[in-house]
Amino acid sequence: MKKYSLEVAGIKRELPIVKINDNLSIASFVILGDTELICASAKEILKKMPDVDILVTAEAKGIPLTFEISRLLNMKKYIVARKSIKPYMELPIVDGVVSITTQKKQILVLYKVDANELVGKRVAIIDDVISTGESIAAIERLVKTAGGMVAAKVAILAEGKASEREDIIFLEKLPIFEK
Repeated sequence: MKKYSLEVAGIKRELPIVKINDNLSIASFVILGDTELICASAKEILKKMPDVDILVTAEAKGIPLTFEISRLLNMKKYIVARKSIKPYMELPIVDGVVSITTQKKQILVLYKVDANELVGKRVAIIDDVISTGESIAAIERLVKTAGGMVAAKVAILAEGKASEREDIIFLEKLPIFEK
């Protein structure tokens, strides 16, 4: 299997290159379970991030990074946009997204109780990788619908053309591999 060598926040990883479709492959970056990388990246992200009141991420890969950033900021809470409506969710706020890794329509859901926490707050949207920007855009719409103000869009990596964006904060670029 082909690999891509990555160094981020002083941590080196060999990422497997995986085929997404006939014309596209990506270096698979999975932070779930990688405590060393998450902790090092969170510290570096904080050096670039503006002051915010609360953090929001999408279920699931951004959760450990969001937790560590919130811990370092001594925040009591962060918000997770879920990928399905749960039975306890009254009056959920729902938005749709198609990401590069799933390639099918998904929903992102804010529980009304969590949405109320965003009203009038400066919000940082956190993710592991920003590629097409679709997930970040869906969360941004959720935050704005809830009455929050997006102060930062943050990820460890910006993949492909996302690395050319000036509206996101990221630590390193990640190429995509097209035929």
